[in-house]
Amino acid sequence: MSETTLRAETGRVIGTRSSRRLRRDGMVPGVLYGKQADPLSLAVNARDLSRALSTEAGLNVVLTIEVDGNSSTAFARELQRHPTRGDIIHLDFIKITLTDTVDAVVSLDFLGEPVGVRDEGGIIHTVMTSVNVRAVVTDIPSSIEIDIADLEIGDSVTVEDLPEIDGVEYLDESDSTVATVAVPAAVLADETEVDGEEVEGEDEDADGEGEPTDGADAEDE
Repeated sequence: MSETTLRAETGRVIGTRSSRRLRRDGMVPGVLYGKQADPLSLAVNARDLSRALSTEAGLNVVLTIEVDGNSSTAFARELQRHPTRGDIIHLDFIKITLTDTVDAVVSLDFLGEPVGVRDEGGIIHTVMTSVNVRAVVTDIPSSIEIDIADLEIGDSVTVEDLPEIDGVEYLDESDSTVATVAVPAAVLADETEVDGEEVEGEDEDADGEGEPTDGADAEDE
């Protein structure tokens, strides 16, 4: 479990103009939500926030939000980003306890180069880069490793093939495809053209067999 501390400021004015002013000052506006508490508008330092969310745990890092002399344990959720720069421009903090069972998104870490890619000229098609899981906060893995080195062309990995982890429940459909090794599209196109030429040649031969020769016509006469 990865943990880090963020200091927050309260008393910010709600509204677009004040939020823009905060961002110009290097702050990110947000809201702290709790089960038995009113939402609290606050702001955190943009660099500190970026650093906190850049660990291997990503959004599953356990944050200690220090505000007005009080501390709250929370997850960062509902991040809004600038459409071109990608900067975080707003987010929610959700209060948790370390014994809570929560839903989380965990990234997948693919290990090895598939045989179908290395020796057979195939390509790896990654369908899912993360999975949805349910676990106690302290049991959420930073990432989930899956070995794809033995995959040949036509082979695939599904959610059901992911490793079993104590205390972790996969929420995606068990037959959902995670990754597959396929024949490159260019190769398939070439094979289709070759097949088409062969069929065309067979049709011409068939047409030729049905036509009488000059010699045959002469004998009939």
